[in-house]
Amino acid sequence: MYSDTIAAIATANGIGSIAIIRISGDKALNIAKHLSKKENFSPRYATLTTIFDSEDKLIDEAIVIYFEAPFSFTAEYVVEIQCHGGFIVAQSILKATLKAGARLATAGEFSKRAFFNGRIDLSEAEAIAQLIEAKSEDAAKILAAQMKGSLKTYIETVRDDIIHVLAYSEVSIDYAEEDLPADLIRQIQDKLDLLENSLQKTLIASQTREGLMQGFKVAIVGKPNVGKSSLLNALLNYNRAIVSDIAGTTRDTIEEQVKIGTHLIRIVDTAGIREANDEIEKIGIQRSIEAIQESDIVVALFDSSRSLDAEDTQMIELINTNARNKEIVYIKNKIDLEVEFQTDTIDFDLELNSKDDVSSLITVLENIMDKTNVSDELMLISQRQISAVEDTLQNIQEAQEPLHDQELEIFSFHLNEAVKSMASITRPFENDEMLDKMFGSFCLGK
Repeated sequence: MYSDTIAAIATANGIGSIAIIRISGDKALNIAKHLSKKENFSPRYATLTTIFDSEDKLIDEAIVIYFEAPFSFTAEYVVEIQCHGGFIVAQSILKATLKAGARLATAGEFSKRAFFNGRIDLSEAEAIAQLIEAKSEDAAKILAAQMKGSLKTYIETVRDDIIHVLAYSEVSIDYAEEDLPADLIRQIQDKLDLLENSLQKTLIASQTREGLMQGFKVAIVGKPNVGKSSLLNALLNYNRAIVSDIAGTTRDTIEEQVKIGTHLIRIVDTAGIREANDEIEKIGIQRSIEAIQESDIVVALFDSSRSLDAEDTQMIELINTNARNKEIVYIKNKIDLEVEFQTDTIDFDLELNSKDDVSSLITVLENIMDKTNVSDELMLISQRQISAVEDTLQNIQEAQEPLHDQELEIFSFHLNEAVKSMASITRPFENDEMLDKMFGSFCLGK
């Protein structure tokens, strides 16, 4: 248990029906009694009461809920005050709370206390943080399962399997003068193969479904004046980008968010890609190329009313070079005009008029994103977790050669490193600086 008591507003800033002030620590109940002038609060019961400031002036009528330790989110004594929403009321109650003996919580400190008090592990803490900013319904389902410990169970299983293999090695080191039986080597190898296959499967599933967590990024690309900005405006359903017949109107990338199906996606309207003499336009084109490289889906737009030219060919080459292993949607735009564009190098997915109706594109994008929907397959939700599994895999692979050579000390070293890497996903042995940085990225009140 921590010795001090912390407090923060746990709801987002702005006007709303309620705001919540969370207090955690040994003084939480006494502070609630002091602010309410009320002596009795039953654990887990909502109590309607008046809240006063340090000068005994009425602030608001609020609901107070008291959680007894260790039966709370932080495993400490916790009080939540639900007041009327709005900046002034919540801030006034928080100010009174601080004057009554609490200190202002730092970002992520409630979750950090829950971790150190054994209430949650790191995988559950990361799931809580990401659930707040979930970009799709599927992501929310995955994160909810991880909050219940699904990843923790998997990590512990893998860790136990590695330790089980390590036990063979550690015992055999005591008999280093004797060769290990061939069947024992085979048993160890079989277990390592199963572990490697399981981790590879989890890693691949996590990397291919990364858009579920971060939000899919869609880049709209094409040469100047093919209708990219019109397409962006149609997808957003309002005029976000300037539309003009003058080539090069969009000189930088424009990024917006829109919900398609159950997914919140980021759409990037890029500058037209062509040979440019203007330095600013050159920078915009370079950013367009970077947008292609960073995107999950590339929407490549071509003007059906103009014949294939060198800029179109350049565009095709850039997509082939920078959009490998990405989903690409080829669109022939401006089909309301006389068709002049002809090529055998592209199989177009859609033909449309971006100023008229883009429902067909919305359907295609939704189908692409739904291919990465929730399955029974476990996935990692952060780069930290992915890196830990990659390190584990590397150590398991590097352990293979010393196993075959029966250099068991080196073999055991790699397996110990693998155990540490897996354990870091849920509860590392010593990583104070890493923990401070991770929890510091949380919002206040969490």
